[in-house]
Amino acid sequence: MDQVSTLERVFSYKAKANSEMLAAMRQFDDASPAKEIAIRILNHTYAVDRIFAANLRRAEHGYTSPNPGQAPSLEELSAAINTSDQWYLDYVSRLDETQLAERIDFTFTDGLPGRMSCEEMLMHVTVHGEYHRGQISLLMMQNSIAPPADGFTSFLHKTEPSARRRSK
Repeated sequence: MDQVSTLERVFSYKAKANSEMLAAMRQFDDASPAKEIAIRILNHTYAVDRIFAANLRRAEHGYTSPNPGQAPSLEELSAAINTSDQWYLDYVSRLDETQLAERIDFTFTDGLPGRMSCEEMLMHVTVHGEYHRGQISLLMMQNSIAPPADGFTSFLHKTEPSARRRSK
């Protein structure tokens, strides 16, 4: 298996995990401060995703902080994340090994210069999102809400069952 097909699996997993988290977040009581905190956390991951998507395109992103001041509604955030996740799925499906290794100069939101390979940026986006979905899962458990199962291995076994079975 090559790096590109692995990234396609990882970003498919990311999209599914985000979708399941967004659906589970609808169980928060609307008056609960935990709901707003969860939305702000996921909105932060969305902002970082968009910042790095711009970096990958060598474009301006317009963010002055990875923590936008205004939190969107859960419905607005869901639509935005779904669109962003689809962008990443399309993007990684067009990459080759040479493009993955390419180093890209960019500027962090604090104004400091950065340089990462395309592959490093993509890995950052996935690991960063996983970390923050874990934070939201903790908030859910603290509010007696069962968080969605969020594991790459479970995703692989569900999406590729014939390839994941051991031979007898």
